[in-house]
Amino acid sequence: MSILVDEKTRVIIQGITGREGSARAKLMKEYGTNVVGGVTPGRGGMEVHGIPVFDTVKEAWDAVGPIDASVVFVPAPAVKETALEAIEAGVKLLVLIPDRVPIHDVLEIAKRAEETGAKFVGPNTLGLLSPGKAVLGMIGGRAASAREWFKPGPVGVTSRSGGITSAISYYLTKAGLGESTIIHVGGDAVVGLPHPEVIKLFEQDEQTKVVVMFGEIGTTQEERVADLIEKGEFTKPLVAFIGGKAAKSGTRFSHAGAIIEGNRGTWESKVKRLREVGAHVVESFMDIPKVTKEILEKIGG
Repeated sequence: MSILVDEKTRVIIQGITGREGSARAKLMKEYGTNVVGGVTPGRGGMEVHGIPVFDTVKEAWDAVGPIDASVVFVPAPAVKETALEAIEAGVKLLVLIPDRVPIHDVLEIAKRAEETGAKFVGPNTLGLLSPGKAVLGMIGGRAASAREWFKPGPVGVTSRSGGITSAISYYLTKAGLGESTIIHVGGDAVVGLPHPEVIKLFEQDEQTKVVVMFGEIGTTQEERVADLIEKGEFTKPLVAFIGGKAAKSGTRFSHAGAIIEGNRGTWESKVKRLREVGAHVVESFMDIPKVTKEILEKIGG
């Protein structure tokens, strides 16, 4: 199995006629993602890489049938309107690629998503990928690279860093391991599916035997994952690496979602809490494949 997306997921791309939208449409289609259409207002009737383009999500839905997911490639100020259009049309999963989306806009999207039973990944995300099935977003860059770097397997990957998302998965594959789903939750302070929500999805996934989590200073995502383990709501082995060990209070690390305020969100607080509940916290990034492999051998995964 996989979480959120598989080869049957019916996908549209909002902003498909833009430079990024077009380039990533090529990646997604060539990888095998079931892309059924694209949406750019005023460009209806066009085709991009053989994908039909419509003026609105509703027009796309009426023309091609039900749509499960939308990947959004529009300028940050237009993300709210674009996302809400998809949600109102009935789309239940959105992947919001752009960064610099105003937090107030994200909160409005989150409110409407909750009201309608929709989910969204991001903003400020590379997206997600289920090896051999589908990619939503831009992980891998090109279809050939994505097929070579990521292989199907028992390891779920959740990360707050885009580059690290791909790096973890690449080194797991090099170590002879494969991934169930790879997800970049997004680098902003407020995201649709933070680590705890992704972890709960991996708990329900039969293919996933162990989860690798890349965390960072800032926010309480990792501490909330520890809470899930403590309450017995996540029972699978967790391998965690926390970035930002040398950062001091008030420091911004990498991006907007990684800033320490007082004693909250520090490297020390995250590592301490995760270790308290039995997570396998590694201090060297390159120890991730080794520790993950040892765990799988031990549990027979």
